[in-house]
Amino acid sequence: MTTLALSDSWSMLGRNLQRMRHAPGLFVITMTMPVTMLLFFGYVFGSAVVLDGGGNYRAYLVPGLFAATAVNGVMTAMLASAQDHQRGVMDRFRTLPMSRFAIPAGQTASDVVLAALGMVPLTLCGLAVGWRIEGGVAGAVGAFSLLLLFRLVTAWLGHYLGLVVGTEEAAGQLGAATFMLPLLSNAYVPTDGMPRWLRTAAEWNPVSAVVTAARDLFGNGGPSPDASWPVAHPVAASLAWSAVLLAVFVPLTVRRYGRDAA
Repeated sequence: MTTLALSDSWSMLGRNLQRMRHAPGLFVITMTMPVTMLLFFGYVFGSAVVLDGGGNYRAYLVPGLFAATAVNGVMTAMLASAQDHQRGVMDRFRTLPMSRFAIPAGQTASDVVLAALGMVPLTLCGLAVGWRIEGGVAGAVGAFSLLLLFRLVTAWLGHYLGLVVGTEEAAGQLGAATFMLPLLSNAYVPTDGMPRWLRTAAEWNPVSAVVTAARDLFGNGGPSPDASWPVAHPVAASLAWSAVLLAVFVPLTVRRYGRDAA
């Protein structure tokens, strides 16, 4: 990556962080939505979920909500990208002598910063309801780093989809569908009790690998011995999924942005 591309990316990161100051609603939702989901799922549905060994469901749920927060990068990046596209902001950027890589890179980086801030209240609320970090400092750093890496991955995916759909309305409708990704995983309930075909689909969902890796690194339990390969080797699978998705969607996004400029 050239020095110019890095400099332009930093400029776009600053632009997007400044933009957040003028969208307080987005910031408030980012801070409060994971906490709301923890309280809702943890106390409304928590009494109906029985874990093997009689564990605390809310402690089981917190790493899943961290991963769900990372998946939300698809929706937030898609909406922001489609908004800039529809309002002609990207057309103005294209007239500037700046790297084509800088626009999506700055937006995805700012999305990761926002996600990192959103993890703070969820962490505090999780600790308040009984979740604990039992894997030590190194494990916690590894878990949060992996979660933010996955947020970066989903932000690149969302940015590409936003360029493809092109309008805020279409991005909003498609973004709502991303809510299904954590549901078809082990984020909220164990996969052990699912039908075999559904369990296999859920465990090959990249979200399941990230959730299991977070639980493992936080010291909140490991995978089942008969789990599918991505869940049986969650850290390696999470890194592999992230590498593959970045390798696909980073060049696709930059190419799409350049093609729209033509």
